[in-house]
Formats: sequence, C-alpha cells, structure tokens
Amino acid sequence: MSASSFWLPGIRLTNFIVFLGCVGLMAVGLYMQYFMDLVPCALCITQRIFIIATGSWALIAFVVHNAVTARKVLSFLAIISAIAGGFFSSRQLWLQSLPEDQVPACGPSFDYLIEAFPLQEALTVLLRGDGNCAEVSWTFLGLSIPGWTLVAFAGLVLINIWQLLRRS
Repeated sequence: MSASSFWLPGIRLTNFIVFLGCVGLMAVGLYMQYFMDLVPCALCITQRIFIIATGSWALIAFVVHNAVTARKVLSFLAIISAIAGGFFSSRQLWLQSLPEDQVPACGPSFDYLIEAFPLQEALTVLLRGDGNCAEVSWTFLGLSIPGWTLVAFAGLVLINIWQLLRRS
C-alpha cells in the first residue's frame, strides 16, 4: 500500500461519505427553510430531488459494495444525477443574473402546482422555474444558494467519476 492510498478512503467508505454529504446538504436546506424562513422555489425543490437521488445512489453502492458492476453503474447514475442537478442550479443562477425587467413572472407555489395541475404540466412549470427562482434571498462569500449547490454538484460529479474509475 502506497503512502498516498493510505490517506484516501476506500470505495465503500467514499460512497458512505457521499451519502452523508447529501444528507448534510438536505439538512442545511431544511434548516434554511424551517429556521431561516427561506421558502424554496420550484428550482430549489428540483435541486433537492437530485441531491436526494445522488445520495441514494451512493447509499445503494455502499450496501452492494462487493458487486463491482453494480457499483460502477450506481456511480454512473450518481454522475448523471449530479450533472442534472447542476443544470438546474445553473438555470437558477442564470435567472438570478437577469435584469429585473427580463425576469419571468412569478408562478404559483409548489404545493398549489401539484394540487391544481396535471402532473406533466406541474413538472414542466417546476423544471422551468419562474420569477420566484430569480430572487436572491441569501448569500455567503458572494455566492447565492444555487451557486453553492452548483459547487456541491460539481464536487459530487468529480467524486463519482473518481469512484467509477477506481479499481477494487
């Protein structure tokens, strides 16, 4: 065992760390929602779905760690989930960068969309985003919430690429 591999976690432990990271991201999101009163917009909820999906793939990979093919497929699925989540983070950042007169009109709340519209139409509105998604309600070190979420998704993509390419 080389000195550099001594300091790196194994494949199974890395999958568990990714899962815990996604749980942590969700905990921060829920804290911001329920304790800081930051109501998530449609794109925020979409990003949460992809965080949950990425974490779920990592948890399944942690459980089936002896099945090499399954673990690689799960890493690939986690990469796809994280890329998709990054797309929606980027979309929200783009909406936030628009001049005020070009921001789309604000739409109904997520709860109303799900209750009042057919699922396909609700999902279309949810994935497109609206004026609510353009509002910057919190920043840290100059980045808004979708900016930090994009950083997290980029990290998840890189870690899962590393997991995909690792040898047992």
